[in-house]
Amino acid sequence: MVEAYLSGFDLKNHVDRSADETGGNIPGCIAAPAYSLWRQTSRGLPILIAIPHGGTAYPDAIIDALRDPAQVRLRLEDRHVGEVGKLAARRSQVSCLLAHAPRAMIDLNRSTDDIDWGMVTGSRPRATRNSLVNRRSRNGLGLIPRRVSGMGEIWRNPIAREEIDRRIAAIYTPYHLALGRELERLRDAYGAALLLDLHSMPPLRSSSPDQLPAEFVVGDRFGAACDAGLADLAMRYLAGHARRVAHNRPYSGGHMLDRYGQPMRGIHAIQVEICRSLYLDARLDQTSARLPAIARLVAGLVEALGNEVLQLGPSSRLSQAAE
Repeated sequence: MVEAYLSGFDLKNHVDRSADETGGNIPGCIAAPAYSLWRQTSRGLPILIAIPHGGTAYPDAIIDALRDPAQVRLRLEDRHVGEVGKLAARRSQVSCLLAHAPRAMIDLNRSTDDIDWGMVTGSRPRATRNSLVNRRSRNGLGLIPRRVSGMGEIWRNPIAREEIDRRIAAIYTPYHLALGRELERLRDAYGAALLLDLHSMPPLRSSSPDQLPAEFVVGDRFGAACDAGLADLAMRYLAGHARRVAHNRPYSGGHMLDRYGQPMRGIHAIQVEICRSLYLDARLDQTSARLPAIARLVAGLVEALGNEVLQLGPSSRLSQAAE
């Protein structure tokens, strides 16, 4: 049961006492860390499940600054996907990194220069690049989200540059340091490692009247973030369990895959998007009785991918060459 697994969680302070490591802090939330990390040490599957958009620790000042806090939370959060990821990680005995800071406060799946400076007061760079780096900020979903489709502007007032710097130092940097360290640890121990960047998505629209939309989207930055066999295995696994799955469209992955997907260094990265209707209620708000089954499905995917990643390590390649 989800409740049993979360029994060590302090809802008031957003601290999970079962975590092996916590770090950073959320400005405005007393005793709230930026992340919790459960570290795999007992079994040989070199995978880290990371959940950057599952945070729900909102400081009062953030709630007060939002025009419509309830709708922003519903739209921006990867609602309850943290429960899916944690249960899957426990079942498959792999590492799990969960962000506690909400995406509205800072988006951990963006570059630190992916900022819409039109929403910022105070100092700013002399020139901002008009490149792919900040394309998401121009659409309202940069490092600090500004707009949500169908809602428009989500903040009552501009945000001070000093406040953005504070969030980067307290939340963003500690989270990424923990993520990078854990991937390096797994890679050093097994010769290869995989980041499974776990997200949830609203139900997709059907592309044609006779075709149902995908329930899962596997992203690998069009082959740049991982060994091609890993993405192919993920697709085949999900399809083999009677799930509709798409590859890279409409989600190919973001900053996490760009930053950590380095197959030549033995670190691979895949983004998996899960349709929220699979594990949430009809309002896409609270968890449903289907959540444990989806967590088991994800755990099976993790185990299949983990066994494949083990074959990508140098010791495996040497043994194959010897044969």
